[in-house]
Amino acid sequence: MSAPGDAISRAIRAANARGAPALVAFLTAGFPDRASFTRALAAIATAADVVEIGVPFSDPMADGVTIQRSSRVALEQGVTLAWILESLAAIRPTGVPLVLMSYLNPLLAYGYSRLARDAARSGISGFIVPDLPWEECAELRRALGSEGIALIQMVTPLTPAARLAVLAQASQGFVYAVTAIGTTGGDVAMPAETLRYLDRVRAASKVPVCAGFGLRSAAQVETLRPHTDGVIVGSALVEAIERGADATAFLGGLRV
Repeated sequence: MSAPGDAISRAIRAANARGAPALVAFLTAGFPDRASFTRALAAIATAADVVEIGVPFSDPMADGVTIQRSSRVALEQGVTLAWILESLAAIRPTGVPLVLMSYLNPLLAYGYSRLARDAARSGISGFIVPDLPWEECAELRRALGSEGIALIQMVTPLTPAARLAVLAQASQGFVYAVTAIGTTGGDVAMPAETLRYLDRVRAASKVPVCAGFGLRSAAQVETLRPHTDGVIVGSALVEAIERGADATAFLGGLRV
């Protein structure tokens, strides 16, 4: 029987086998409008190895102004977790693993058992929950695991070594290695200490490691290539969508 997150890990490793880091592309559900969501998702899925779908939330503490702005636009149009899952169920499969990124409150309001069942029906392979610490995730992890859905853990450059080891071993699908302290959206430099940190995460992990926060150029991807299994592109892609650019062409330009 497959373990939760196996489809995600396989997709990342398949990209690695082709000689490149996997590309995990983020879009905010319902941005810039509800009508274009499934079309945008289908297009992005042709250019990415994994797609991360953001559930709009009123207080996105880990996100910078770009994703905050996209969340506000989506919320003003009535985008909800239920609407997202219903929309995904209507179009599955997309051809690539889908991961939902959500803060905890919408998941609690939805109910863990119902969430796991509906997420499985909608083709979701994993969840990222930035404000749910490992010590409090057992109930959600059990509910998702019953449907074969991964709970992905996040680490940062400030995560103590002992805790990093725990999170890296516990993560399913991949480990989300934050490359900068703060919120998403900045243009992150890649100093030697960041690369050494990513090497430590990979050494501790039994699943692939994907680097995220502030990644927006092929040069950054090239620098990260020996140190990570995948890169997560969020704010830069949302900005491309916001200005009406071709999202698939933008993602293609990041391939190294």
